[in-house]
Amino acid sequence: MATLLLRLVGPMQSWGTTSRFDERDTGKEPSKSGVLGLVAAALGMDRENWADLEPLCRLRMGVRHDRPGVPKRDYQTAQRVISADGSKIHDTAVTTRHYLADAAFLVGLCGEDRILLERAHAAFADPVWPLALGRKSYVPSEPIWMPGAVVDADLREALTQWPSIAPAQRGQPRTPRILSLESADRSGLMKMDQPLSSFAERRFGPRFVLSEVLDVPVQTGA
Repeated sequence: MATLLLRLVGPMQSWGTTSRFDERDTGKEPSKSGVLGLVAAALGMDRENWADLEPLCRLRMGVRHDRPGVPKRDYQTAQRVISADGSKIHDTAVTTRHYLADAAFLVGLCGEDRILLERAHAAFADPVWPLALGRKSYVPSEPIWMPGAVVDADLREALTQWPSIAPAQRGQPRTPRILSLESADRSGLMKMDQPLSSFAERRFGPRFVLSEVLDVPVQTGA
């Protein structure tokens, strides 16, 4: 059993799973579909390539909230927008986009195939395509790749033992850390972010997540 750890830190992140039309949501933590999209981008995987994506989808995912971020809302307008079916042009389109400001998450992907995890780890050091935290304009402020971030440990052990990636700021109270782990027995909160096909087909199914409050070391990571 091995776990790949990823550092997701940026001024803006958005991990929506239920967005429709002009209202774009975000969850409180990275979605599995979003994280696997990051891996696919680093590897240079085509959106229609299900054969290579499917082994990644079998990995269990966990998230440690080192800095949960502040929910924000961005109000945008655009002029002369063509409707999806091309039938008309809207003089003004209004969209609301939700995001997390100044969040820091440690994400783990766990499985038996260490070679697959090592390949993904190497790809983040030299990604084929640009990497973004949920939306193309939301770029990471720190490298997602970390040295030695493929560890021989299960998901929970890897996430609890890795040093903090977001030390407490001076004068700010330390907030409790949340640990969310994908369950193996379908217990916990259901989330509809498990890819069932290539990203081109956009079919997603349920997975189940258990959360707990976790205390972590205060020293900074590599």
